[in-house]
Amino acid sequence: MKKLLLYLVGMASMLAAEAQEGSFFEPYRRTNLRLPSVPLIVNDPYFSIWSPYNNLYDGTTCHWTGQRKNISGLLRVDGVVYRFMGKEGDRLLEPVAPMANIGAWTAKVSYVKPATNWIQRDFNDSKWQTQRAAFGSPQEYPNIRTSWTGLNSDIYIRRHVTLTKEDLARDLWLIYSHDDKCEVYINGILAVQTGETWLQNEELILPSNVKESLHVGDNVIAYHVHNTTGGANADIGLFANMKENHKDIRNAVQTSCDVMATNTYYSFRCGGIDLRLVFTAPMFLDDLNLLSTPINYVSYQVCSNDKRKHDVQIFFGTTPELAVIKNTQPTISRIQNVNNIDYVRTGSVEQNVLGKTGDLLCIDWGYLMIPNVNGNVTMADQNAVERQFVDKGTLAQRDAQRIKSNNESEMPILGYLHNFGLTDCDSSYMMIGYDEIQDVQFLGTRYKAYWSKDGQQLTDAFENFRDNYKSYMQRARRWDKIIYDDALAAGNKKYAETLAASYRQALAAHKLFMDKDGDLMYFSKENSSGGFINTVDVTYPAAPLFFTYNIQLEKGALEGIFKYCADSSRWGFHFPAHDLGFYPVADKQTYASCFPGRNGDFGKNMPVEEAGNMVILTAMTCLREGKADFAKKYWDLLTMWTNYLVANGQDPANQLCTDDFAGHLAHNVNLSVKAIMGIAGYALMAQMQGEDTTYRTYMDKARRMAATLERTANDGDHYRLAYDRSGTWSMKYNMVWDKLWGLNLFSKQMKQKEYNYYLTKAEPYGIPLDNRERYTKSDWEMWTACLADTQEGFTRMSDFVWEFADKTKNRVPFSDWYWVNSGDYQIFQGRSVLGGHWMKVLMDNFLKNKKFSTSIENPHQLSCIPKKEIERYDVDGRRLSAPTRGINVVRYKDKTVKKVIVK
Repeated sequence: MKKLLLYLVGMASMLAAEAQEGSFFEPYRRTNLRLPSVPLIVNDPYFSIWSPYNNLYDGTTCHWTGQRKNISGLLRVDGVVYRFMGKEGDRLLEPVAPMANIGAWTAKVSYVKPATNWIQRDFNDSKWQTQRAAFGSPQEYPNIRTSWTGLNSDIYIRRHVTLTKEDLARDLWLIYSHDDKCEVYINGILAVQTGETWLQNEELILPSNVKESLHVGDNVIAYHVHNTTGGANADIGLFANMKENHKDIRNAVQTSCDVMATNTYYSFRCGGIDLRLVFTAPMFLDDLNLLSTPINYVSYQVCSNDKRKHDVQIFFGTTPELAVIKNTQPTISRIQNVNNIDYVRTGSVEQNVLGKTGDLLCIDWGYLMIPNVNGNVTMADQNAVERQFVDKGTLAQRDAQRIKSNNESEMPILGYLHNFGLTDCDSSYMMIGYDEIQDVQFLGTRYKAYWSKDGQQLTDAFENFRDNYKSYMQRARRWDKIIYDDALAAGNKKYAETLAASYRQALAAHKLFMDKDGDLMYFSKENSSGGFINTVDVTYPAAPLFFTYNIQLEKGALEGIFKYCADSSRWGFHFPAHDLGFYPVADKQTYASCFPGRNGDFGKNMPVEEAGNMVILTAMTCLREGKADFAKKYWDLLTMWTNYLVANGQDPANQLCTDDFAGHLAHNVNLSVKAIMGIAGYALMAQMQGEDTTYRTYMDKARRMAATLERTANDGDHYRLAYDRSGTWSMKYNMVWDKLWGLNLFSKQMKQKEYNYYLTKAEPYGIPLDNRERYTKSDWEMWTACLADTQEGFTRMSDFVWEFADKTKNRVPFSDWYWVNSGDYQIFQGRSVLGGHWMKVLMDNFLKNKKFSTSIENPHQLSCIPKKEIERYDVDGRRLSAPTRGINVVRYKDKTVKKVIVK
């Protein structure tokens, strides 16, 4: 006991020293990977802010979709101000002649081609119609007040704008929307001319020659839009820039950026002070409360680099744009005091909770909150706040409340300031959080996220984060170490950096909650590929991360599909649903009609794909837990889906697989592999329940199907993309389960031949998914790399993913779909499927020892084990003193090691 107490005292002292010595500001490992977009503040699909730049001050921070969500950071050192985060806003626009989303406007309009001088200010338009804007297709575009929908038709608009001397003294901007091509003249001078395209809310500062044509009094915007086909739209406005630019603000010099699993580290030089920032998302896979709590830390440290003390203040600022989709939406901001903490709080006036669904969409309900913990907060005019910080290093006097109309220039700044005073080295932190009010709807019931299940408010969570800052930061560093070290052991430094970069992105594309039955639900949003919620073939590739570190989250991802499909009034088909709706409403599959297409291609459903996914994932869940209790709950569904695979999986019909972007494909060999693995997984679950006859029946079926596939898909030095297409090939990434489970349904020779063939197709950034295109998927590439016999063989393929992330010119959150020849991404970004990058870690840790055989003995064979057995472990590598129910790893005197199931 004395030794234990001494150990605990020593650990406490070490942790306290670690905190005091500033180790929170040093990454666990320095990284070389230049991420295309760097995670800053993340928690879920809505609260997700990134920096898509090499330097944090190169541009404005944004949502994962790319929508501007600016957070700025300034450091004042001895009266000199340095910008270390965000970019000084180049405009704060006030309408001079508003667009229709701000207020209806009228103009003179003609639908027939006018005389050539119609663009001139003095043209007589008195006989033209007077109509209200905007113009176009009411069902397709917002704020349409005059219908104009004719195909291959034109609209000519003359908008009269009265300008004052004060207007002319400012920078003036055009904002315009058009579908299709357009041209804009101001007082007869061409300002804009587009080709065949359609754009919304395009911004243009007026060129000098156009600005010079303006004068006090009446001016004319002449706007011509041609609609070729489809929807039509025409809207245009003139705006004045109200932003004060502070020319005496300097840029800091960024000296490093390192991304770990839970922390992003930046270092800057600001004159005589070195600044370090740490953005921390305490998303720990062993703590569901913290994983789901929408609060992040921003820690900051300032230290002298010239051995002198300096007068230092740090400022962070943002606006209500973090709580709306468009800056023209009315917002309300206020200072709220709870338990002697002031919170600056902002959100939309409308608060249409869960009112908008779909992809590439930000949130416009709930409230952004910043407490005054360790500093002061304010809410005031943007120009006034920045001016006072630059001039005095203090905050402008705050308003108690500000309500903004649809005029963007009325947006206040929400500011946080920490005054270090005269210092040579010091540190502190701030917090930022987002309360979504309601987070998700599932089968007609609305739920808040898991963190609030006991009635906790976000203000309670802020206090908890304040009181446990050191503890949570230490745990964050521990998770950084776990993720990095596990990946390094499974691969190499590049693999470790790739997984560190993938961690927060994979988690932040999910929402965790508990349903009315008390079951944990962990639903993904299918970011940038439809916006669906709880998509099965997104859950499938993401699973290795959760199988490795928290099986409860994987069960939470499967539960929703099981519950939905168990209700025959909602589903009733012999295969699982693809999804549960559009995020955040999970009430009904929305991907496609549930009925087959005209040619028997099942429309946009994925019957074999989703049936295989659900059975495989459930089987792996049971193997990971060492018991089949989870499968028993839904055994009838699993049996039905497996029988569907038996009937349809050997040679799949013309249907989609998860790689649906490649289109329908009949006779898909990799899809057949998935079906076979699903049948084998069902057999394993039956065996774990003591159903030996069922086990033998389905495992024998899986072996026969695998033998048929291996024989009929053989194309010489590789295996085909489709059974009937000689000369084709594809990655057979679904075979990874055969290797992981040690079943050897497919021969070692087949796996090795496939792996060797893939290497012959390698290009600078990877291996194509198949012969049809030169793009790949990083998740499947990682799974395929696991077919290699050696760690070096794995990293030879996994390194490609690092190279893509490091070199791509597309500055978006880590894309999983990209071109292997150019490194250009292909649409997808910010997706949860990066959890699939953990497949090698999962494989290496499933038995904790590569020498272990994964053959499963029948229970009746265990009678002879006690005489020869040396030691026994559970699947997590913990020593067992006696056999325990589930999977046991047993080492014998003859040095053999086997996995056995104990009932």
